[in-house]
Amino acid sequence: MSTKSRSLLSIEATAATLEKLVNALSNHQKYTILTAIDICLFLLSIVAAIGCEYGFDIVPEEMLRLGDFTIAQIGIEIGFFWYFGIYQQVLRYIDGGFILSIAKAVCASTIATIALSGLFVNPVIPIAIPLVNGMLALILSIAFRLCVRLTLGRVRQINYPCHDVSGVVIYGAGSAGCILAQALAGEHGKRAIGFVDDNPYLQGRNVQGLRVYTPAELLKLKATVGFEEILLAMPSIEGHRKRDILQKLQVLGVSVKTVPSITEILSGHVSVNKVRELDIEDLLGRKPIAAHPELLQHDIIDRVVLVTGGGGSIGSELCRQIAKQQPKMLIIYELHEFALYQMDLELGENYPHLHKVACLGSVTDAQTLTQVLEKYSVDTIYHAAAYKHVPIVEANPVSGIINNINGTLIAAKCAIACGVPKFVLISTDKAVRPTNIMGATKRVAELVLQGLADLPNHGTCFTMVRFGNVLGSSGSVVPRFRAQIAAGKSITLTHTDITRYFMTIPEAATLVIQAGAMAKGGEVFLLDMGEPVKIYDLATQMIRLHGLEPLKDVKIEVTGLRPGEKIYEELLIDCNAALPTGHPKIFCAREAKLAWKDLSPQLTNLLDSAAECDVTECVAALHNLVPEYQPMGQYAQTQVEYEPIAA
Repeated sequence: MSTKSRSLLSIEATAATLEKLVNALSNHQKYTILTAIDICLFLLSIVAAIGCEYGFDIVPEEMLRLGDFTIAQIGIEIGFFWYFGIYQQVLRYIDGGFILSIAKAVCASTIATIALSGLFVNPVIPIAIPLVNGMLALILSIAFRLCVRLTLGRVRQINYPCHDVSGVVIYGAGSAGCILAQALAGEHGKRAIGFVDDNPYLQGRNVQGLRVYTPAELLKLKATVGFEEILLAMPSIEGHRKRDILQKLQVLGVSVKTVPSITEILSGHVSVNKVRELDIEDLLGRKPIAAHPELLQHDIIDRVVLVTGGGGSIGSELCRQIAKQQPKMLIIYELHEFALYQMDLELGENYPHLHKVACLGSVTDAQTLTQVLEKYSVDTIYHAAAYKHVPIVEANPVSGIINNINGTLIAAKCAIACGVPKFVLISTDKAVRPTNIMGATKRVAELVLQGLADLPNHGTCFTMVRFGNVLGSSGSVVPRFRAQIAAGKSITLTHTDITRYFMTIPEAATLVIQAGAMAKGGEVFLLDMGEPVKIYDLATQMIRLHGLEPLKDVKIEVTGLRPGEKIYEELLIDCNAALPTGHPKIFCAREAKLAWKDLSPQLTNLLDSAAECDVTECVAALHNLVPEYQPMGQYAQTQVEYEPIAA
């Protein structure tokens, strides 16, 4: 082995040993060592200050003469260093703020020492000594800590060589970007090579030792230095601006990730250095819809609230939002045992003071539901239980009719019988001019509530909320696309022109709660969800922001529309029927409806056909109830035997 190789091995072994020693020290031991080193540095600065004042040849004599003052000064300086938290700082991450804290501690101790020196009559302490000592103490303490930081950084580079580290660029040189850069300095797998910022004042300057580039320099930087990832560190940025930035970054062919939003950071659930994959809301650039606290609390605070389907995507988020509003009791009503168990466990961990009850039951079981409503004197029902996957319900129409229509009918009648004041149905945009069984059943469920709302002699207020696709729900397109990209598979979509409205699960849940609070009875509420999104464009964006090229690195396969699937979704049957409400993003529609005396016999016929598993009769009855229903595929040829009854 050559001398050079032995030297390299020796350096690596020393670096590894040093890192182990540092990691093995407790915080108390580290504080003690740093305090002892500072005492030596402060003693050195006093010696130098006395030497500057009296001459270095007589320093030993003067040190003896000024012994009491020297001890007092060192004690004051150490005390102020503890007061300003200098010893609690992790030296690997020191920055300008920490240096400023050291300067404050030194200035405060210098002022205190000057005041103390006035008390010494014999011997007299010249003011130059504490001043020079302060300047030297500041220089030495900062220099020592910078040396430690550089040493630790070099040790880490030796122990974790650059060929094991991927370069990243941080977009945003503000406070979030600086925190992220500091966090990356302590990580083994990533290394920040620079910042990018739109602020001309920062461009071309250095922040934490890293250059700030302009967005236009990214292509050149990638070609010369090379980086594999861009981290978007702008948590408070407006949605539309984030979307514009992401669109510009797509051409780089690198993975793009982001830090949490400012709302997530302020909630305390995540820190700014918790990098995550881009979500669809980042790509859409749509502002979250602000909630009105008074509407959120109206039907919940100090009330008994029941959520049917409480273990599902929407139902579980409703439970979370309700738990925040301090209900008297929350009842989770769910058919699936494991989903109920998970929701009950989560609420118990996150809301330990919440009075909750987990009820296992089906909305088609009138006896069980009635017992629950009577036992707990329920005030508000949010009806989220439903079969919602279009192809599954299309293949199982009878089950869809029984669960979505009969389940809603039974739940609504139980609410009336038990005197429940408020009943809110979660509906869907697929109920508008439906082309599938699922959408048709949800429209009939709306008709059921509209008909019951007009009946006299009951005190239940019925209302419904209609919205589009929910992000992150079971079957959502975004997690499926992400999983396909991660697995190196082709992305599959049903049609190149297919478009959908999107909203987040928390938005959907808060909308349901707020709309219910505004209800007078029989209304259909809907959300201004902005512009619909073309799913093909969404797929290509997701591929590019993973650092890949659409159609080259990741194929896009068009599989054809599934049974009952529409290319476009709508939110209103009559576009002129939307009325504003007290919330700027929530609208109310008075849709066409059937009187209960006309609706009831048709429901009986439909449910009887479902009980006999007569699919042809079921589809015909659905078309009779929902004239705008246009069945597709295997049900398109079903003959309609009944004349629609006028609204």
